[in-house]
Amino acid sequence: MDIEIFPHRLLGADTTERLLNDLEDIESIKRMVIHGARLPSANEEHPDRRTITVRDEEIDLQVKTGRILLEIDSEEAIEDVKEVCENILNFGFNVHIGTFIRYQKTVTDGIKYGDQLDQIPEEMVGLTDQNAQLNKRATILKKKD
Repeated sequence: MDIEIFPHRLLGADTTERLLNDLEDIESIKRMVIHGARLPSANEEHPDRRTITVRDEEIDLQVKTGRILLEIDSEEAIEDVKEVCENILNFGFNVHIGTFIRYQKTVTDGIKYGDQLDQIPEEMVGLTDQNAQLNKRATILKKKD
């Protein structure tokens, strides 16, 4: 099951960082995806184009966060997610429940990646930007055991 968090405004880097770190504390969340408009390249100055830290790992923030998709294990996580959002997104947000992340490789993936399709790990299916280079698609943070 997936959850879509749709804030009533675009999130800055600081808010994105706080939200991701607080969501990381919820056990039932398996994967998180942030969506939004691409930020200018690193060569151009932009206040939100910076490195954020999520679970002690540095991530180069490349988008202005417009929505967050979460893959969850259990329905109990929904209330936990809403609570975290209420604490951080005081300007408002919507939460939708459904299927938002792809779980299988598609024919389009096969056409785009060709022989490299088998190199895409299963945990990255549905998380990647088709316009980006294969090695710059997503950052995977492993859960603590």
